[in-house]
Formats: sequence, C-alpha cells, structure tokens
Amino acid sequence: MDQIHLMKVFVAVGELESFAAAARRLAISPAAVTRAVTALEEQLGVKLLLRTTRSVRLTEAGGRYLQDTRHILASIVEANEAAAGINAAPKGDLAVTAPILFGKKFVMPCIVRYLQQYPEVDVSAFFLDRVVNLVEEGMDVAVRIGQLPDSGLKALRVGKMRRLLCASPEYLERHGTPRHPSELQKHEVIAAGTLSPRTDWRFGAIDDPTLIRMKPRLTVTSNDAAIAAASAGLGIARLLSYQVADEVAAGRLQVILAEYEEAPWPIHILHRESKYGSTKVRTFIDMLAEHLRSQAHLA
Repeated sequence: MDQIHLMKVFVAVGELESFAAAARRLAISPAAVTRAVTALEEQLGVKLLLRTTRSVRLTEAGGRYLQDTRHILASIVEANEAAAGINAAPKGDLAVTAPILFGKKFVMPCIVRYLQQYPEVDVSAFFLDRVVNLVEEGMDVAVRIGQLPDSGLKALRVGKMRRLLCASPEYLERHGTPRHPSELQKHEVIAAGTLSPRTDWRFGAIDDPTLIRMKPRLTVTSNDAAIAAASAGLGIARLLSYQVADEVAAGRLQVILAEYEEAPWPIHILHRESKYGSTKVRTFIDMLAEHLRSQAHLA
C-alpha cells in the first residue's frame, strides 16, 4: 500500500482512538482501516496500537510515531503549497488557539475577516486558558501571553500586557485602599485560574521580586468569573489589562498598587517551524499581527 495513505490512516486512528471513527473521518470502510494499520505495523516491524474489544491505545512507539507522522504529512502539504506558488490562494484547514477572553476580544474579529477574504480556508478556533502544545494538539497558530520557554517554535512579538490589581470602588471604600503589597494579606482576595488553597503574587523587578502569599476568599477557574466577582465588590483580583479595560473605563473597577507592578508581559504569535512556508499560515499570521499591533490596549 502507498506509504502516505498508511500514515494518514494511522494518524486518524491514533488521534481518534477508534477504528470506526477513523473510517468515518476518511470515508473508507473499517476493514480498510484495519488492513492499513496492520500493513504499516508489519512494514515497520513494531506494534503501534494496543487493541481490545473496547478500546484502542497507542503504544510508546506508536505515540512517538504519531508525532513524527504528523510532521511528515504537514510537510508534504506545505511543500505542495510552496510548489503551487507563493501567490496561490490560501486553502485548507487552519487551527488557531488563544486564551479565552483574548481570543474572543482580539482574535475572533481577525478570523471573521480572514474567512471573508479567503473562502477556501476553514478555521478551527480553540480558545482555552491553558498552554496548548502546538505539535501534540495539531495547532497551526497560537497566541501566547507571557515569557516564552525555549522551543523549536517560531515567535513573532506583537504587543505587551500589564498585570493589574483591581477592586471595585465600593470594596475599597469599605476596606480601604492598600498602599503596599504587604497589606494585601489583610484583604479579601479573588484568585483566578488555579484551585490551590494558597496563591502567590509577585511584584516589582523580575530579578528581585516581592512575593506575597495569601489565602483567597474566592477561587475561580475563569478570568471572566473573577472580573464579575471583583466588580460585585467581593475582593481584589489580579488580571491582565485587556481583560478589565472596559470595567476600568466604566468605573466598575479601580486599579491599585500600579507602582509595584511586574514588568509587562510580552504577547507573541507562535507557529511551528517548517522548511516550507504554508500560504494559509503565513497570510493568517500577517493579518493577525497587523490587527493586534493596531490595538491600543496591547501597545
């Protein structure tokens, strides 16, 4: 059988963990899927999948081969696009990820404009408040806020973001406005994004920070819930500047201890490094970078 066909079938089974689901995705019969996987395992001389009547799981070798195969198939697609010409119209599937509120506020308007301009592209947008592994989760483009670890990804800096302490005017009138980070331990704190019984907030320079450890009165897993709670007067929350820009402008939240803020966090667009330039990825990154750099809240 054709090697590329075998790889495509294996990737479908490995991602979906189901022969039947892979058959539906590829529009072939389950028997054809089984034959392809068996042929690939015989060709490689290694077991890629553990199969029972109830489940399909990747072996350790299968997990590594799945990642390598994704790279190979992506490179083939990108090589074909490059051969078709740099001016060829973008087409195909594009997977994009960003933090939830950032994605809704800044990335989604760009996706709408991109789809209107390029009708042959289909976009899947994953807005998640966690770090998404582009390679393992099959993403083409990601927006990342914060310092970047060393990786094989290409990064384009498009802005910066402040981390702000905010509380409602009503809360500050009742409890007083803290003048130094050490006073926060006497206040009611709202923690976002973690379910830890304690929360640590750092202030000041990166090389010599002040660390304040507190026990939150309210802990939530989403930033929009923290914004709502702070606006309702339940306590002090630490959020990114774009997340609370509307509430601050409307007077529902007030920024405190601004002089003790950490240095602003960078905003980057990430994509997987490739020998070839994908037209759909390149055009989307160009449009998104221009859009984000035009936003006053991100400058």
